[in-house]
Amino acid sequence: MNRLIIDAAASEKRFALLENNKLIKLSIIQPGQESQVGNVFAGTVEKVLPGMNAVFVNLGGEKNGLLHRDKLAAYAASSEPLEVKRNKSVGSFVHQGEKLLVKIEKDAAGSKGPRLTGLFEFQGKNIIYMPTGNTVAVSKKIQPDLMRSSLRELGYSLKTANEGLIFRTESEESSEITIKEELEKLRSDYQVLLKKGAALKKPGIIEVKDPFFEEVSAELSKLTECEVLVNDLKFKQRLEKSFQTGENQAGITLHTSLENIFAAFQLEAEVDKALTRVIWLESGAFLIIDETEALTIIDVNTGKFSGSTNLEDTAVKTNREAANEIARQLKLRDVGGIILVDFIDMKENASRQKVLAQMEAALRLDERKTKVIGFTPLGILQITRAKTKPSLSEAMMESCQVCKGNGKVLTSGTVAGKLERELMEHSRADHEAVLVAATTGVAEVFTGAAERKKRLESALGFKLIFSVLDSPRPAYEIRLFGSEKELAVKAIT
Repeated sequence: MNRLIIDAAASEKRFALLENNKLIKLSIIQPGQESQVGNVFAGTVEKVLPGMNAVFVNLGGEKNGLLHRDKLAAYAASSEPLEVKRNKSVGSFVHQGEKLLVKIEKDAAGSKGPRLTGLFEFQGKNIIYMPTGNTVAVSKKIQPDLMRSSLRELGYSLKTANEGLIFRTESEESSEITIKEELEKLRSDYQVLLKKGAALKKPGIIEVKDPFFEEVSAELSKLTECEVLVNDLKFKQRLEKSFQTGENQAGITLHTSLENIFAAFQLEAEVDKALTRVIWLESGAFLIIDETEALTIIDVNTGKFSGSTNLEDTAVKTNREAANEIARQLKLRDVGGIILVDFIDMKENASRQKVLAQMEAALRLDERKTKVIGFTPLGILQITRAKTKPSLSEAMMESCQVCKGNGKVLTSGTVAGKLERELMEHSRADHEAVLVAATTGVAEVFTGAAERKKRLESALGFKLIFSVLDSPRPAYEIRLFGSEKELAVKAIT
């Protein structure tokens, strides 16, 4: 039994999907961090990049979007044979300064701008309309072949040369008149977008999606049996309006308790766990998950799990358990891009194949496009997972202001060495003493070793006086040069 817990009452929107009381999906959208996927812009081509077969598009914001040649409407609409089109540069289909209607299909991340598409799909109950699709397709669920052929003929009779149509499963029960009326409605929606884009003199947004509502709706549309609880009346009413017919019309319960809905279902701890670096497995083994901008590295460790007397069997059992949890964590954390997994070393190829099969089976439950590449000669499993928005940690965490994202800080001894070198630049200056504010550890490097302090003062030609510096990491500040007596008073005050 699935359960969807929706926290829509606060500024930060969250939902959690549980299967048999186990969290399998988590989504959190903070104010100002809403995904822009699906938003439509009127943009201007800023730069044509023949080497990348792409263009940079000015969207009116800080970052330009990247639009590949194959996602250009002009490329899709071209009637030239595919072999001919593929051999043409992006400059054959678009030029600098040209205005384009584009949609974001992947959010900006780090230093990279958003990824764009100029190909639009307008979804109706019976058909999906593509203004530049140039094809007709029929859902594989529609049988028999005679009905598929009939719908395909209808599609070619209704569409223009450049248009594309996909007949959804529901079209099997709909009349030709109903399908025609729906097509006209979707065409009209596209024309409205074109007019809005033409009316803008500068690059800018022309259609904004509600990413949280759409994400919840998409999740509900995939579930045939689900208990839904939400803590906001208006959001509940919107959902009920969208899912008032069909298999998903089952009741949506309003959570009225003053206790936060996530806390009521013990989900706050699960959110915290999804942000931690170490994840313990039921067997006593554990995972270490390190996310970087370039890739994610996962290390599998036996931990407290000793297993059987056979080391190979222990490794396989631990690795297969880890594979299931890794697939779950990738989905929970919404990790995308390149993922490298360092499983416990296995000597036999048959063992690696068992773990590989387990990983592939676990990832089949992921709605995101994933691909298991295989093991490297060093035994590292390579995985890729489609990324359309920032991961959970990217959305909810920031670089530590102490270590600046390095995960480590300089030791007191290293910082003391920097202080010594800087002071040497003032050696033999016409001063009696110097006042240095330093953290306790840095000061003790000198005050705790009288010989070092005495030797340094002899080389400098003046005395060192320390005062306490309040800092979360080892640090110092050279405050003042002057007479030893005056600086000693200032160090105390």
